[in-house]
Amino acid sequence: MATLQVPSSVPSADEDCEQLRKAFAGWGTNEALIIQILAHRNAPQRKLIREVYAATYGEDLLKDLDAELSSDFQRTVLLWTLDPAERDAFLANEATKRLTASNWVIMEIACTRSSQDLFKARRAYHARYKRSLEEDVAYHTTGDFRKLLVPLVTAFRYEGDEVNMMLAKSEAKTLHEKISDKAYNDEEIIRILTTRSKAQLNATLNQYNNQFGNAINKNLKDDPKDEFLALLRATIKCLTSTEKYYEKVLRLAINKLGTDEWALTRVVTTRAEVDLQHVKEEYHKRNSVPLDRAIAGDTSGDYEKMLLALTGHGNL
Repeated sequence: MATLQVPSSVPSADEDCEQLRKAFAGWGTNEALIIQILAHRNAPQRKLIREVYAATYGEDLLKDLDAELSSDFQRTVLLWTLDPAERDAFLANEATKRLTASNWVIMEIACTRSSQDLFKARRAYHARYKRSLEEDVAYHTTGDFRKLLVPLVTAFRYEGDEVNMMLAKSEAKTLHEKISDKAYNDEEIIRILTTRSKAQLNATLNQYNNQFGNAINKNLKDDPKDEFLALLRATIKCLTSTEKYYEKVLRLAINKLGTDEWALTRVVTTRAEVDLQHVKEEYHKRNSVPLDRAIAGDTSGDYEKMLLALTGHGNL
């Protein structure tokens, strides 16, 4: 097994654990030290810190962080410290609970992760909850939502660039026929969206645009109040234009009358090591304001500092 190569400028996991322990000592917690360490460590480094902390002190770092911190800052630090697959499992489970139910979060995890990452999240879900993700999604959803979400979370899409243009043309025609008939929950629409590779879907939707003179999501706006249609449009956006999808989630989270901290925290913690730099560019282009400035204007304290540290995380 290869050992983790930690850059020489970064302290060892032993040193990090010692410093974290110091941050928890005494009457007050040293939040700045926690941010300085955890916000500047990548996923393998954070995993190693958790292992060394448990081995050295016989305690779970996540439980200590949970006890020492509070509010949105606590949630951000805990989500960030989790392994990406564990984090996805936690968020998906939360999204199936009655008080925190969110079809959107389930769809987002299913559509924006690579096939391998979604598979790892499903495995982490088994390990943590002793149930499968798909059985919980099936149990906690109904009707058209269940019909779409269960195959989305069980998908293992081909990840290559190969595209079948004949298939793209014929499936564009199929999609158009079903949408024209307002058969939005038709099994053919569900089959295409939940099984085809992202490259194939992009080709199909380009064909749709070329053949019928309209982007598919324009034709799915028949009833603006229809929640299933909104989820269907978001699914397509997630699968074909991830950065634009996340830009919109951030824009809505920040521009609301009150900030949607859960959405803001989820996007920053799950995308910081993936594509947040691209999302930031998309956000700046769409809103004429840098994402960092928008976050700083809408949040405060340690929560703001942690988010800003993570939005600059792309160079790790």
